[in-house]
Amino acid sequence: MIYKVGRAFGLTLFSVLILIPVLVVVLGSFKGDLELMTKPLALPERWSFDNYRNLLEGGQIANNFKNSTIVTLFSVLLTLFISSLASFGIARIIHVSGKVLLLLFTMGLAIPAATSIIGIYQLFVTLNLTNTLHGLVIINVASTLPISIFILSAFFRQIPTEIYESAAMDGAKPFRLYRSVALPLSRPSMGAVAIFLFVITWNDLLYPLLLITRSDLKTLPLALIDYRGEYAINFSMIFTAVMVASIPMVVMYLAMQKSFVSGLTAGAVKG
Repeated sequence: MIYKVGRAFGLTLFSVLILIPVLVVVLGSFKGDLELMTKPLALPERWSFDNYRNLLEGGQIANNFKNSTIVTLFSVLLTLFISSLASFGIARIIHVSGKVLLLLFTMGLAIPAATSIIGIYQLFVTLNLTNTLHGLVIINVASTLPISIFILSAFFRQIPTEIYESAAMDGAKPFRLYRSVALPLSRPSMGAVAIFLFVITWNDLLYPLLLITRSDLKTLPLALIDYRGEYAINFSMIFTAVMVASIPMVVMYLAMQKSFVSGLTAGAVKG
């Protein structure tokens, strides 16, 4: 009884701590800065869409939105394709070399991104990849491959080898096994990883801040910095931009919710 009450209290407290900042952002997008500072949790005195109207004027936010969409979509698709191929190969290697390969790939998780930014910047300047969207795609794919391979290889290993052997006896080559057997069976895990990668890439600020200086190539997280002045910060406009930037993530999760939940619970129970 005490455990149930304590768990309910803990979950309720955690939910409140999560919901309060979200509520401040949502309500703040309909307020002016003065009202936001004096009454952050109160309903707006007048529900105004002026912040959204000002945000959309000039089309700059639309361009930032387009840049983020291009970078995120190409990064996620390329990462899923490369990591699924690598994970399939690692899972099919039964002996110790498969574990060694997985270890080499996942060693990238132990290297913080901030420790390599100087080397990355010098390399991208040499290759003329600064101020390019495909440069952002390349660095996003490289930085998210370790976690993607780490997750997907575990799911691919759960596929019974008898299924591969049966398909191989029918004449299926390795790539056919990957395309017709492994990918369909791992669809829930691929969906979960896709959402995970989408959130990471869409919210990324480090690499755009490092590699992009042209205003027409800025992504949404980088564009949010423009609302921070030298002596003051326009919080209401920042909150409005955050609301607009959050729309794709909410839509992505709602569209792939079943795959996300199935991917998280896959392998939790063994038959």
